[in-house]
This record gives sequence, structure tokens and C-alpha cells, in this order.
Amino acid sequence: MNSNSKKRPPLGKGLSALLENSDTDITSKSSNAGLVGSVSMLPIESIEANPFNPRTNFEKEALIELSQSIAIHGIIQPLTVRKLGRDKYQLISGERRFRASQMAGLTEVPAYIRVANDQTMLEMALVENIQREDLNAIEVALSYQRLIEECSLTQDQLSQKIAKSRSSITNHLRLLKLPADIQAAVRDNHISMGHARALVSVGDEALQMAIYTRVAEEGLSVRDTEALVREGYVEPRDPGAVQTRNRKGAEITDKQFVFKEHLSDKLSTRIEIKKSPAGSGKILVNFNSEVDLNRIIELLSK
Repeated sequence: MNSNSKKRPPLGKGLSALLENSDTDITSKSSNAGLVGSVSMLPIESIEANPFNPRTNFEKEALIELSQSIAIHGIIQPLTVRKLGRDKYQLISGERRFRASQMAGLTEVPAYIRVANDQTMLEMALVENIQREDLNAIEVALSYQRLIEECSLTQDQLSQKIAKSRSSITNHLRLLKLPADIQAAVRDNHISMGHARALVSVGDEALQMAIYTRVAEEGLSVRDTEALVREGYVEPRDPGAVQTRNRKGAEITDKQFVFKEHLSDKLSTRIEIKKSPAGSGKILVNFNSEVDLNRIIELLSK
């Protein structure tokens, strides 16, 4: 196999460390493998899909194009699998290539063979997909959530592991607080993550859905959506009945809205600015528990 076929883009520290560790590699112990880190050809029928893969949607046209490329050029980037038992393997990463290879009629595929327990495998699969697959924003958010909850990682640890900023992780996780209909719209690329981020800041689910409906029906831009959120109202179909979110209070300015969003990102929580027509008011910082409150206090004390 050409040495260029082994080149891979940089991965998160957690995954690359695992793949470079000879203790997690059994290719050197198999009868048809050479040095540690070498590639083995495996019967495609001996490989099963990875149940931990966060990707749930695979575009049929993209798979067809990839299968046509594989039929001509073969698999340039080997799969990564773990050994289950005698002549049985499970995918750690590379499910798109695996499916496309099946479509192309391949009987053998190149693969790195690893050993990993289920939690390690989950982490490897999630990190690999976050780094190298074109996941939509909701799938990325779900992957982050699983890494945090099932692999017992903090957001700071996750940030270091996948080389993403903590604010990026927080912004994705906040998407999971949106109503299911809006999450589905992000997943299906009907609205962008920019639209979703603006809707998250609303806080009120009924108003989120009302603004989302108008955005979807009128094809509004992210900037238009942010303006609607700042104004705090949605014009319903009946022009004689305008619903306002802040009838009793004054609207916040663009500068104040930017500050509110910045503080919300920094503290990873919902921030509200409530103003009276006279100009007085308060800034509300929401927290979910005593632990969450102490976390916010620590951040504000820095």
C-alpha cells in the first residue's frame, strides 16, 4: 500500500495518543500483520458497525459518490477496528467508508486493528467523528454530551481533548435545550446553527417556536432572526394582534444584547436583562443547582 494512504489529518490528543500506543495495537500479533501501526486487509463480512457511532444520517448521494471513488481508487484512508473474537471485528471509525465499500462490492478493506474496552471505544469513536466527519451541529452537540456524561469529562477536559474552545462546546450543548422541532430543523439543515444560537437566547419555548416558525416561513437570515430576538416579539398572521415579549419593559439595545450573549457564553448559562421604561432594571444570572451557582461565582471571581 502507498505510504501516502496512511496520512491522516491531526486528531484530538485523546485519540491520537490511543492510536500511537503500542499497548492498544494488536496488528503486530496477528499472523498477516507486520510492525505495530501497520495496515491489515480484512474480509468486509467480518466487520460489524459501531453501535456507538454518533452519526445517524448518511446522505445516499454522498455515499454513492464515495463508493464510485472507492471502486476506482480503493480506500485511501484505512478503517480503524477493534477485535471482538476469532475473525470478528467492530468499527471504531470509518463507517462512511465501510458502507461505501459495501456498496462498491469490495470483499476486503484495509484496517488498523486495535483493542479497546467499551468506554475507550466510545471515546475514540466520538472524538474521531467530531474531528473528521461532517456532522451537523446537533450530532456534534450530542457527541459532546455523551463524552461529558458517559466518559466523565468536564467541558475543560473535553476542550483540551478535541482542541475546540470551551465556548464552542458550550454553544453546541445549548442547542440541546431547544424544542425538538427546532433541533430537527438544525439537523436537517433547514436552519443554521446561527439561527439556532439566536433562538436559544430567547429562553421562552413558546416564543422560540413562534420566531422559528416565522424564520422558516419567510426564509429569514441569521441577522433578521437576531433582530427579532432583540425586539422580543413576533408578528402573527393577524396583523391586528401583535404579541410582545417585553410590553411592560424597555427594549435592550444592540450593545446590551451583545453583552448579554457574551456573558451567557462566558458563564455557560442564560442571562436576562430586565429594564423598566424609566431606565432602571436588573441583570439576572440563571443557575440550576448549588454546584452550578458555585461554578458561576468562581468564573466571576477570576
